[in-house]
Amino acid sequence: MTRNERAVDVLVVGAGPAGLGAGAELAASGAGRVEILERELDAGGVPRHCHHGGFGGRLRGGDTGPDYARQCVRAAVRAGAVLRTGVTVTGWANATPAGSAADSPAAAPYPVGAHVLDVTGPAGLERITARAVVLATGARERPRSARLIPGGRPSGVYTTGELQQAVHLYRQPVGSRAVVIGNEPVGHAAADTLRAAGAEVVAMVTDQPPSPVAALLRLQGRCPLFTRATVIGLSGRTRLTGVTLRHEDGRTLTIPCDTVVLTGDFVPDHELARRGGLTLDPGTRGPAYDADYRTSRQGVFAVGNLLHGVERAGVASSEGRAAAAPVLSHLAGTAPPARPSVPLAVGAPLLWIAPNRTGPAGSRPLRGRFVLRTARRLEHPVLVVTQDGRELDRQRLLLPAVPGRPFHLGAGWLERADPHGGTVRITAV
Repeated sequence: MTRNERAVDVLVVGAGPAGLGAGAELAASGAGRVEILERELDAGGVPRHCHHGGFGGRLRGGDTGPDYARQCVRAAVRAGAVLRTGVTVTGWANATPAGSAADSPAAAPYPVGAHVLDVTGPAGLERITARAVVLATGARERPRSARLIPGGRPSGVYTTGELQQAVHLYRQPVGSRAVVIGNEPVGHAAADTLRAAGAEVVAMVTDQPPSPVAALLRLQGRCPLFTRATVIGLSGRTRLTGVTLRHEDGRTLTIPCDTVVLTGDFVPDHELARRGGLTLDPGTRGPAYDADYRTSRQGVFAVGNLLHGVERAGVASSEGRAAAAPVLSHLAGTAPPARPSVPLAVGAPLLWIAPNRTGPAGSRPLRGRFVLRTARRLEHPVLVVTQDGRELDRQRLLLPAVPGRPFHLGAGWLERADPHGGTVRITAV
């Protein structure tokens, strides 16, 4: 089959806020031909079907998701980036296993240092050679099957993304009595979507203990909130008829409903990164990366929620724009010389830290701080940073760290880390 081959300077994979932000900044900064590929027919990422406000950097009011998505698309196109939708990157023509020299002569006949990706779309098969690649493939919620919830396969079971698309993009009915699994912000967004579709939210469920926020919601009387409970089964044959919960003390309860929404539990959409031989971080499960958004493969950068599922759209866009500077340095051949990259790791109950590698001397994460997540609520914890038994820093958080929400670690200790030493470890005490 005929395959069209061509070259670009920068290939951005994914046209959500992170990819569009990277494409806009790179094109405006003179990076050459910048092309953004999106497998969906419409660009903009998840905000396209998030009809609530709060986008554009404002927690209250602000733009709706679709408005914000359109703004991101317009900014990238105005800057001169080429945006192509309905196009899927299927693999790397010169990929090498993780840990090997990705740009070795074994990748011939392609230019040394180039990255060659196979693409399919309306124009047929293509092979695109790029001097730099920016991966912005985002994250996804794990569906019911990946969460190992027993029961049949009735209709009426959604993730948040599936629900929002059904309601806002396709105008499909979703049922009348709904249960939302999850009490994070995304869970409340799902509840608002259900109410907008005319469904009654009869319960929200979380495996976390009660919190002041949960008490406030109960006082508001919006719906019952079951804490310290997990889903152990779904009832129904053709249509969902109920959700069975198990409480921490072993009691079980079945809630009659015809709709359930599984929220949260995001995982990076890392298939393309894995196929490219990129090292993955065991905590985030996205590509391991440093403060310059460099992955383990030279000339391949990663941005947005592919790196950490999941942050707000504004954070993803900011990361995309911030990655433009190191990408431009790579294209110009002025990037700092490579040095040993020291991994960062966390101890329980912390789940992950991002970035998760140290970078070139002087490099700092976005806004000068690392992002962390925790598996359980921590009241005013102290974060301790150590390397090879030596304490580098300790920082007390002024507010509690809670599951499902980011908290931060200042990066002032980086100068004290040994670039030739062992793993830097962050623990909470």
